[in-house]
Amino acid sequence: MRAALAEASAALHTGDVPIGAVVVDGSGAVLGTGRNVRERDADPTGHAEVVALRQAAAARGEWRLSGCTLVVTLEPCTMCAGAAVLARIDRLVFGAYDDRAGAVGSLWDVVRDRRLNHRPEVVAGVLAVESTALLDGFFAGRRR
Repeated sequence: MRAALAEASAALHTGDVPIGAVVVDGSGAVLGTGRNVRERDADPTGHAEVVALRQAAAARGEWRLSGCTLVVTLEPCTMCAGAAVLARIDRLVFGAYDDRAGAVGSLWDVVRDRRLNHRPEVVAGVLAVESTALLDGFFAGRRR
């Protein structure tokens, strides 16, 4: 999660919401990293999770990320939760809950939907205080 927080902090320099993600394999080796790049790249799919999943798939040479863990600083939205399911990750770890758009238990629960053919394990609230503080600081600066 500390690596994901470092990615989130790097997004601050581009004006993007500070969300970071990391994909690690079963041995803990980093396969992909990502931060929000929606503003920087003018890309609506430029979420940290999607960026990290794409990088990890490229590193592996396949789209199936079985045996991997996606670590992200904020509870994924519906798009990112869906991408995690489709990538067949084994585990999803996130920091802060997102009551407005979270799709891993807060507003929706995409990853635990029994109708889907894959459901990753979920570990929530890891370094949530740090993740929330980074987001709160970003949005406080925007509201002035």
